[in-house]
Amino acid sequence: MRPPTIRDVAERAGVSKSLVSLVLRGSDQVRPEKRQAVLAAVEELGYRPNAAARSLSERRTRTVGVLLNDMRNPWFVELLDGLNSLLHAHGLHMLLADGHLNRRMGEDLTRTFTDLRVDGLIAVGTLPDPESLRTASGQVPTVVAGAREPVLPGVDIVANDDEQGARLATEHLIGLGHRRIAHIAGQGMVGELRRRSFESVMREHGLAGTAIVEQGDLTEEGGYRATVRLLSARERPTAVFAFNDIACVGALSAAEELGLQVPRDLSLVGYDNTYLARLRHLWLTTVDNAGHDVGRRAAQCLLDRIADPARPGEVVLTAPALEVRGTTAPPRR
Repeated sequence: MRPPTIRDVAERAGVSKSLVSLVLRGSDQVRPEKRQAVLAAVEELGYRPNAAARSLSERRTRTVGVLLNDMRNPWFVELLDGLNSLLHAHGLHMLLADGHLNRRMGEDLTRTFTDLRVDGLIAVGTLPDPESLRTASGQVPTVVAGAREPVLPGVDIVANDDEQGARLATEHLIGLGHRRIAHIAGQGMVGELRRRSFESVMREHGLAGTAIVEQGDLTEEGGYRATVRLLSARERPTAVFAFNDIACVGALSAAEELGLQVPRDLSLVGYDNTYLARLRHLWLTTVDNAGHDVGRRAAQCLLDRIADPARPGEVVLTAPALEVRGTTAPPRR
């Protein structure tokens, strides 16, 4: 049997095809009794609108391309939840792509999205190839979320205030009495901002000489290896501030393997307040960077840019908060 068409719905409801179209688009110019008749016919027939035909008629696909830097990062889950809650309320659907997989396969996923004629594009996290995003932003409304680069004309940036977040983490450790504090640094502009803020706070407290920076790669393995190097030094730190929660979990593993107890022998602070930090057997002190709020604000920026593509790009920052849990304590005397 062929699937029901809009003509079948119109005949069943006793109205015109144009009136059915108005009802399906949510128009308020239809009398209640007519709307009810159409909706009843849709339900009885099991009618589903032809998305491709609607896209052709409206010249919109009602889809948004979301390109993630690395889908393995749990912080992106909360950001995506914030994104989807607002986009879905406006009748838009997300198409997800993984930038990590993109690098391995050598595909330009931004071009894939533009070929699919998405209504908008959101790049989440620091992407390895900003030039591809520059090209895409000239063809479709674009927003960067959870990162601070690339800075492109007509592209909004929505992120956490990374400098303030790093300040909160560092001042918390100094306030507990720690003096030899290490920072496992991240990559991109976000990593640079957090590292600079850490070093600035240490200088303000006269601790520049005991500030240690060890480069990581944003993964659990990277956090583990960086912490092993830190704890193998002649004068090891009494506290570590990691770039993100994943690296902090790696730092926790390294400390335990080396026979140290957290937080008695080593205090740890993560960043992102992901579900990992809230697991009872980890219970990480961390910086909450308002992932859900970043996602909602990014979605709103995209909706505004779709409505007005020519408006100047802006930078929107959300306020972080420190979540003190079980991995920080005063240093041992």
